[in-house]
This record gives sequence, C-alpha cells and structure tokens, in this order.
Amino acid sequence: MITSPKIVERGEQPYVAVKSVVSMKEIGEAAGQFLGEIFGWAAGHGLAPAGAPFFKYNVIDMERGLEIEFGIPMASPVKGDDRVLAGVLPAGRYASLVCQGPYEQLREANGALLDWIKEQGLKPDVTESSEGDRFGCRLEIYLTDPAVEKDPQKWATEVAIRLI
Repeated sequence: MITSPKIVERGEQPYVAVKSVVSMKEIGEAAGQFLGEIFGWAAGHGLAPAGAPFFKYNVIDMERGLEIEFGIPMASPVKGDDRVLAGVLPAGRYASLVCQGPYEQLREANGALLDWIKEQGLKPDVTESSEGDRFGCRLEIYLTDPAVEKDPQKWATEVAIRLI
C-alpha cells in the first residue's frame, strides 16, 4: 500500500553514512553490510541514532549504478573518519509518501512519487550529470526494523524527494 503523496517541510538533520555505488540487484546485500557497519561505528563512538536508518540516493544511473549513502540520523553533528562520512540532510520542502509492504514495492513507490511531483507541476531537486541524475536529497527512510517486525506486509518506508 502506498499513501497519498504530500509536501512536508524538513529541518536540517545531521547524519553519518557509508557511501557506495551499487547496482539495483546489490542494494539488499549492500544495505545489510553498510547499515551494520554504520550502526557498529556509531555504537563504538558512543553515539545513538536519532531516528530511522535511511538510504540517500545521490546519483541514479540504472545502467552504471546508484551512488547511495547508507546512513543513520544523529542528534547533533559528529565527525566522520576515512570510512564514515558525516553530513547534514538539507532543510526544505519535500514530496513524501509512505510505502507499507515489502521492499520490492519501493520501485513502484518511487515512480508514483515522481509522477505525482510532475502532475503537480513541482520540480524535484535534480540535475543531469555525466554520472546520471544527481539529486539534492532523495531518501528512503526505513521506519520499520525487519529484525523486529518479521512480516514484510507491515514494513513501512518513507520515500522523500526534496523540491526546488
């Protein structure tokens, strides 16, 4: 199930992440590896997440790969290191919806949100580049922990794209 899209205002959000370029087929395996790594890094530095883990899609090129930051929000800015980057999700207006169900439905949810943005005459924060479509901020926020909730039909994921 996909909720009706809406526009939400978001404030800045500090975060830490591991960045990688992966194919669509590799996302699941990469997510397990990199989110485990980032949660372990945070715990090792005495830091607790300030919300749900997310994927920040920086560049999308379905042929060559997706540049994704696998991250967790922090209560305040922190320093990264050679492996872990520290950043801030930008404030602004975002188009948003929630997809309830297995992760396989997220491609459809992303498409539905992009279609809605276009139908509303809104503009996503995206520029074309030689690497692919570069987004100012495009997120999938994993609101349900599949280690806790085993039923994929109950998983909730917010899809959010910053607007210009």
